[in-house]
Amino acid sequence: MKKSKISESQIVSAIKEHEAGKSAADICRALGVHQATFYNWKKKYSGMDSQELRRLKELEEENRRLKHMYAELALDNKILKDVLSKKF
Repeated sequence: MKKSKISESQIVSAIKEHEAGKSAADICRALGVHQATFYNWKKKYSGMDSQELRRLKELEEENRRLKHMYAELALDNKILKDVLSKKF
């Protein structure tokens, strides 16, 4: 996945500017993004502050690690079942 040039804190500040009354077209022009991208950001990050954003990133990282652990355990389980079924 492509890494964005714009940080999450910049995204949150842009959304707050929009809520304060600045037009979305002006904000998009300043950031160099398409309006659809801005509205996707707004849908995802609306109403967040920096602490909530940091917590969201921590939870996403924890979720990624847990999914990776589950995948490894499921693979180990499948291998063990295959080995046991061949012995008996």
